[in-house]
Amino acid sequence: MSQIVRTTPAASERSLSEVYDTALLDLDGVVYAGGEAIAHAVDSLLVARAGGMHLAYVTNNALRPPEVVAAHITELGVPTEAAEVINSAQAVARLISEQVPAGSRVLVIGGEGLRVALRERGLVPVESAEDDLVAVVQGYGGPDLAWGRFAEACFAIARGVPWFASNTDLTIPSARGIAPGNGAAVEVVRIATGAEPQVAGKPLPPMHRETILRTGAERPLVVGDRLDTDIEGAFNGGVDSLLVLTGVTDAAQLLAARPEHRPTYVDADLRGMLTGQPPVSVSAAGDGFDCGGWTASVREDALALDGDGAVMDGLRALCAAAWTWAGAGVCTLDPGKALARLGL
Repeated sequence: MSQIVRTTPAASERSLSEVYDTALLDLDGVVYAGGEAIAHAVDSLLVARAGGMHLAYVTNNALRPPEVVAAHITELGVPTEAAEVINSAQAVARLISEQVPAGSRVLVIGGEGLRVALRERGLVPVESAEDDLVAVVQGYGGPDLAWGRFAEACFAIARGVPWFASNTDLTIPSARGIAPGNGAAVEVVRIATGAEPQVAGKPLPPMHRETILRTGAERPLVVGDRLDTDIEGAFNGGVDSLLVLTGVTDAAQLLAARPEHRPTYVDADLRGMLTGQPPVSVSAAGDGFDCGGWTASVREDALALDGDGAVMDGLRALCAAAWTWAGAGVCTLDPGKALARLGL
């Protein structure tokens, strides 16, 4: 699928919650971090839903079943049904079910979310490589997943058993900072076996397909904090995206984003769903980009920022300057002084 190279964030006169019928929201780093709600997340979601926007929670974290995740979001203050939660465990279970007979045994390296999803597809989760299995599936199992589970996967994969992974996120946000994610665990098995898994989670098509099948969204907006999963997944699915800066991605990484990692919109947090998005335009002199009271330009191999105004407006102007300079490549200009002006 051919994609247009985005060189500037998009504008919207209406609030995003009015423009799009469904928000496909990542969880970790967007709605909560370490189990606690991120600032402004609960109020923003409640207002968006009251205005008619459907909410669906789309996560690569395969640890917890949808019922548990829904209960957690409800406890945070946003009443949520299990059907509104779509995870990579469901996507990978569907992927496996399309390749093996019903009733097949699948070795699970991960948490209860994988077991629930496999049973939903008529598959039988097992715990040992000796259990007459036809596939291995690996998903995030939490910080206490025993090292021996990786060995169990390796024993089966070494015999030629097909290997599947729910996702390959190298990191996951936590209340104490960034922790290793399922991708780090997948790398352990990859190094030990030399094998390559079939992966279902964002940004790959199986996850987007699972999400659309379960939500029926017609005008979806992907909302996430990660360029390499949420935003690239939206790019691959041909849908618009909103990046929020409450999780993994920082401003410097955003400015250096490759075309497939450039979001349609960018905002500080989920309040960005409730507002319009300001236009970014070529400056009067033709050598920079204006947004709000800011002008971003390129000077002596660095990004420059002049003016004053809202922090996000300055960042949007810098995105336009960086992405236009980079074209289909990666911006290597120094953003340090420009971002310092914004306190980022």
